[in-house]
Amino acid sequence: MKNFIIVFLSFLLISTSYAERIKDIANWSGIRENQLVGYGLVVGLNGTGDKDGTYLYQPIANMLSRMGITVNVKDLKGKVKNVAAVMVTAKLPTNVKPGAKIDVQVSSIGDAKSLQGGTLLMTPLTGPDGEVYALAQGPISIGGFIAAGRAAQAIKNHQNVGYIPEGAIVERAVPVNMNAKSELNLLLQFPDITTAKNIAEKINDTFKAGIAKALDPGTIAVTVPSNYRGNVIDFMAEVEKIEVSTDLPARVVINERTGTVVIGSHVKITPVALAHGGLTITIKETPEVVQPPPLAPRGAATETVPRTEVKAEEKQASLLEVQGSTVGELVKALNALGVTPKDLISILQALKTSGALKADLVIM
Repeated sequence: MKNFIIVFLSFLLISTSYAERIKDIANWSGIRENQLVGYGLVVGLNGTGDKDGTYLYQPIANMLSRMGITVNVKDLKGKVKNVAAVMVTAKLPTNVKPGAKIDVQVSSIGDAKSLQGGTLLMTPLTGPDGEVYALAQGPISIGGFIAAGRAAQAIKNHQNVGYIPEGAIVERAVPVNMNAKSELNLLLQFPDITTAKNIAEKINDTFKAGIAKALDPGTIAVTVPSNYRGNVIDFMAEVEKIEVSTDLPARVVINERTGTVVIGSHVKITPVALAHGGLTITIKETPEVVQPPPLAPRGAATETVPRTEVKAEEKQASLLEVQGSTVGELVKALNALGVTPKDLISILQALKTSGALKADLVIM
């Protein structure tokens, strides 16, 4: 029950703080991260590389050939246990200049046991257009270790995924000239009609002009004022600092795997009578070994006799009127039933089915 109360209180504090900066709830269209990906080889492993050379033999032979060393692919079989094939991914922000460094993530695609101690060889990172935007290389950090013997092993963190901080050098930028734009679009992180309308009105009030208009629940079109033409970055900075009132729908989020329940401040229920009880059945197996008595007839043998104990316990449940015009009243009523987070999930699902729960029920 403690987990539920903590999650509820933290969400309640967030929900009651309605004024938020536009910077925290929306993003400018055109300013985003770009995904990069590449195939690479990690060397220097301590025998924890790929055993299956499907992804290794040909790339290694090609690499050595470019260095002037001729190797037959078949000769590499069983001799490259210190090498692992990996996929390298990175995010390239807009307008990052060539020469800047970005972080990369390295993930094994073969059957390597660990990337600990390995070094990524130079790997081109390409974008969706096939162009190379960065080159990655360097020692891999997995933030853990693996130590094993014949009968036991100790592992900390995931061993087949690692990071290289500032491990890639940008070779090509993704330019976006914001100062040349006369119109901009704000994209809401959580589309909502009321919030979009509030943002447009607040921008218009701040700049004393009708320059903003909500196009849909997630997009606000903004015309750059004439006195900011050619200096749009300053205008964007001023817009981001504006505080607006946000309005989120009544919503209950449930994670059945962990028993976590998050209830928004706008959630209400209509008066309803609720009874919640549980049936617990415990089955215990205690096998008993029976030895033949002395002077037993020939053919008598030791046998294992099953012993099964079945216990059923059903909790008594009485009807309780539950109603809550606010979240606090709702939680107080549910606490009176002595429910656990797991029980609460079943209760909320039943309330939603009956139509008494006035909120969206989101199950993760």
